This record gives sequence, structure tokens and C-alpha cells, in this order.
Amino acid sequence: MKYARSQTTVSVLSASMMSSLFLLSMIACPTAADEAKEPASVFAKDNLVAWCIVPFDASKRSPEARAEMLQRLGIKKVAYDWRQEHVPTFEEEILAYKRHGLDYFAFWSWHPAMAPLIEKYGIRPQIWMTAPSPKAETGEAMVEAAGKAVLPLVEQAGKMGCRFGLYNHGGWGGEPKNLVAVCQWLRQNAKADHVGIVYNFHHGHEHIQDFAECLAAMKPYLLCLNLNGMNDGADPKIVRLGKGEHEKAMMRTILESGYRGPIGILGHTSGEDIELVLRENLEGMQRLLLELGDTAALQSYAK
Repeated sequence: MKYARSQTTVSVLSASMMSSLFLLSMIACPTAADEAKEPASVFAKDNLVAWCIVPFDASKRSPEARAEMLQRLGIKKVAYDWRQEHVPTFEEEILAYKRHGLDYFAFWSWHPAMAPLIEKYGIRPQIWMTAPSPKAETGEAMVEAAGKAVLPLVEQAGKMGCRFGLYNHGGWGGEPKNLVAVCQWLRQNAKADHVGIVYNFHHGHEHIQDFAECLAAMKPYLLCLNLNGMNDGADPKIVRLGKGEHEKAMMRTILESGYRGPIGILGHTSGEDIELVLRENLEGMQRLLLELGDTAALQSYAK
């Protein structure tokens, strides 16, 4: 009888422990941006995000044609940039991505038409917005002014369950140290832990030489790193991967830093078919990975 009672007690305790563990797992459930399995390498194909592929496409693809193109290329994440002409097709874009198994990863800037669609379809894109460059008497005042300028959208993003990315696009607001400072101000003063940084190579030519230092400062807050071929003096500004002078060294720095978040590749050209641009960037990426000895990433491109 004692043995039976012991067994019963163990069963009850086991059930209780399992229930508690289940509840804890639900409470500690990661955000949508963290749910994906960590890639074999930060440069693995499954970790890539297509960026600047809508207004820049000379072929003016429809949402369905764009989704088909990305599926052909094997790119599974999309950061959606748009112009006023694309507003009527916001919903169609979401549906096309769903049909083709694509991750609606990020949305550029903001438009009120997106709020009901985010709720309707249960998507949680990062919201990317240029970090402001306000005028003020001191550095601290500029940080506070920049934080307050984006605060309404930061709060809305939080309510929608979306992360908010401060995007470097030149000026004071595009400086890595200022991106970090504004991010910290928002987290400390607005309890906005969903705020982070989106850093673009093509808007960071002045930090080629001190990229390692900049990356170390930004790393705790990085939501995405967007690559580009990199030449001194931004000559030219947009370069295919593998065609620039410095991107291989910068990519090596990323590998050594331990950053494992998403990596963007650009279609940011005018007058060209974006599929060709993305394909050439993927080919350049593979050449760089071979030179870097990143075999784990290379294997993902052979699938």
C-alpha cells in the first residue's frame, strides 16, 4: 500500500511539474523575430532578407510575380519597401507571401492602412524607420528629441506586437553611436524593449575602417544587417556583393562578432530587373563565403 501511495504521489507530482513547465514555456515564449531556428551560419541562405525590391524593380512586378520570383531564388524573408502607388496592393502582397510560404519580415516606414492588415492576418513585421536627426543644443537633447519624435510609432508597434528598427540613413541619426543612444533612451524612458537597430552597409561608408568597433556597440540591439559591396568614398554607392573592396573584411568581422541575426541583401538599383540583381548578389555571396571558408553557409546555397 505504501508503494501504491508513493506511485500515486509521484504521478501527481509529475503531472504538476509537467503542467508548471508547460506554463513556464508559454510565459517564456520567444517573440516572432526569435522563433526561427538559429541558422547554421549567419550568412546561410535561410537567414537572408530581400530588401529594396519593390519600387526599384524595372519589371514592375505584381505581388504574385514578386513572390514567385523570391521562391525561385530561394529567399524566404522579405522586407517590404513601397511608394504611394503600392498602397492599394498592401493586402495582395501579404496574401501572395502567404501562398508562397514567405516571411513578411519587415515593413518600411509606416502607413495607417497596414495596421488593420497586421491584425487581420496575424503578421508581425518589424517596422523600419529612418532614425531622426533633430536640432538641439547638446548631444543629450538631440537623443531625447529623436526618441520623442519616433515615440508614437514605437508605441503603436509595441501594441501590434511588432519590433521597431531605427534605420541608418545618413546624418546624425545614422551614426552608430547615436543609433545606440536613441535605442537606449527609448528602452529606458518608454519601456520599449522592442526597439532595435537596422544597420545598412550602403549608408555606412564612413565607417568601413571602424566597422568592428561600431558593430560591437550596436550588436546588443541589432534587428538586421543589410549587406552591400563596399568601396571607399561610396564610389559607387550600390555595388554587387563580391565586387567591392571591403565587404569581405566586414563580413569576416560579422562572423567573428558572434552576431546571428538576419542578413539583408539588396535589390537597390534603378532600371534593372530585380531578379537579376538579387541573383548576382547571391552569386557574389557564395564567392565571398568560399573565400571566407564558411562551408556551413555555402552548403545552404546548394539546396
